[in-house]
Amino acid sequence: MTKGRELVKAAIMAAAMLMPLGRADAAQCGNGPAGFEAWKQQFAQEATTNGIGANGIGALMQASYATATINADRSLRSFKLSLEAFMVKRGSAAIVARGRSLKQSQAALFASIQQRYGVPPGPLIAIWGMESGFGSQRGNQNMLSSIATLAYDCRRPEYFTDQLYAALKLIDRGVLSASTRGSMHGELGQTQFLPKTMLEYGTGNLDVAANALNSTANFLKAHGWRAGAGYQPGEPNFAAIEAWNAAQVYQKAIAVMGREIDEGGTAAAR
Repeated sequence: MTKGRELVKAAIMAAAMLMPLGRADAAQCGNGPAGFEAWKQQFAQEATTNGIGANGIGALMQASYATATINADRSLRSFKLSLEAFMVKRGSAAIVARGRSLKQSQAALFASIQQRYGVPPGPLIAIWGMESGFGSQRGNQNMLSSIATLAYDCRRPEYFTDQLYAALKLIDRGVLSASTRGSMHGELGQTQFLPKTMLEYGTGNLDVAANALNSTANFLKAHGWRAGAGYQPGEPNFAAIEAWNAAQVYQKAIAVMGREIDEGGTAAAR
């Protein structure tokens, strides 16, 4: 190697040492609890470099490895069912029946949402019923432990690293705390927003039904929902439902239940 090349190599190495740690280099994923505490230390350094404040870092250091979350993440079998079987398993008939009643009793709320966002009651009520049983099943797991564990886990670290950064930002802002409770994957509120979605589209306390429903409509509109257009598969607004959840059977179930709530009848896969 020539002297000139040696100087260039030395300059590159020096610059690399001065650069902020990137996600890939700062915190390596793992497949069990053994490396979680070391990962938290590494991730805390990265997060501090990337602007996360003392409150967020302090909350992160309180997080523990969530074995229940990992077990749940490894057993998502219902999304592999047929549409008919999925709807039976998720209690679609009960969701539609309750949803039609709520559409009437909360008519003023749904009218204001539709006027503002263009989203009719049916799909919103279907999502509300599917996600949390109309607020009755919002989860009791430590949100930050769930999100941090999934960010550390090697299955989907990039996706949940984004969620973890969002959660830490929300904690820094005082919107969430180290003790906030959610579902197995860190979902929050009446329609089960993940932190990044909450950060981008949430309007108010999502444990309040009106706020959660407005936020869900806000998300759908931001993902292309057009007032008055159809939302069944192949129709313009189905793409917004696809953005809400990646599982095809879930998407179709929301479309079917939404239609049954909006038009009447029983939830039956057509």
